[in-house]
Amino acid sequence: MINLFNTHIESLSIHRVGNKSRNEAIFLSENQYGLNDEIVPLLKEYFFKSFREKEENYFQFAHEVDLEYNDMFNLATEIFTNPSSVHEVSKKITNHLFEQSNHPHIKNGEVYVTYLTNVSIDNNVVDAIGVFKSELRTDFLQFEEKDSNLEMVLQEGINLNKLDKGCLIFNHKKEEGYKILTVDSNRYDARYWLEHFLAVDAFQDENFMTKKYLKFCQEFAKEVVFPAEDKKQEVMFMNRAVNHFAKNDNFEETAFLNEVMDNPDLIPEFKNYKADRGEKYSIEDVTSFPIANAAVSDARKSIKNVINLDTNIQIKLDFINPESAEKFVEKGWDEEKQMYYYLVYFNKEQKS
Repeated sequence: MINLFNTHIESLSIHRVGNKSRNEAIFLSENQYGLNDEIVPLLKEYFFKSFREKEENYFQFAHEVDLEYNDMFNLATEIFTNPSSVHEVSKKITNHLFEQSNHPHIKNGEVYVTYLTNVSIDNNVVDAIGVFKSELRTDFLQFEEKDSNLEMVLQEGINLNKLDKGCLIFNHKKEEGYKILTVDSNRYDARYWLEHFLAVDAFQDENFMTKKYLKFCQEFAKEVVFPAEDKKQEVMFMNRAVNHFAKNDNFEETAFLNEVMDNPDLIPEFKNYKADRGEKYSIEDVTSFPIANAAVSDARKSIKNVINLDTNIQIKLDFINPESAEKFVEKGWDEEKQMYYYLVYFNKEQKS
């Protein structure tokens, strides 16, 4: 988890990159930008807003041979080792971005490199580097008094409500390639920012593993449990899976399967499905890991606990109290109507 509320922008360097395939130039500022009390709050909102609104999926610098061959890892390390070098290194970062700007769809724009202090991540206060890029221009009106009339002047600028591209590189977990958050609002070439410029992989911490394993369970429930049994059992399987994660600090696959698999015959089905589909979720060899509570809470919100019937009726099951669905909801077959039915037991109706 990150907290940027008390984060301070120590420095700001602004440059511009063009598109190499269109023979557009690069412009590197000689000096850092002079920050003032008026511009800093606006920049903090512009730079950080997208990260506050976005789900925290962390990345790390990577290289198929060794981290020391990742350009951005080395540049980030250079800044963290000597923060006073940030402006000179920001020129190298901008040059590196320019070298990746070969695709004809890539837009030119301004590059902002900031050094940040007092950043909270995983209950640690660290420094960070922010690299942001603005690409899209917005028309806006200015007004000037001219003689006895008010004149409109059409101008073009950056919309401070939307960051086009950006990343936060935290001085945390250096050995793994630093923890990184990134946003890309204009996904006309998704590989350009993540793969070519940053060269990152997903950060495989407990948050990543918890999310991926529960996502895999959700797919198993839909593809295997539902066809083998019914929608109620699909929902109840995910109910038990999420509750198992919620009440344990560490995940052990054998204990998980013994507790959540109501039908023991589905345990080998689960293992076969994992062998076949586990690589897609990066869990093919995973049998234990620490559980991230925040990821469990996020998963609970995203998992549907509703049975939708073709008669335009919905049955919503309680994820917190699964025993109610087990005890008081029964499924059957009506020979006369030739239809399935759900029988729901209750004592009294509750007020909305």
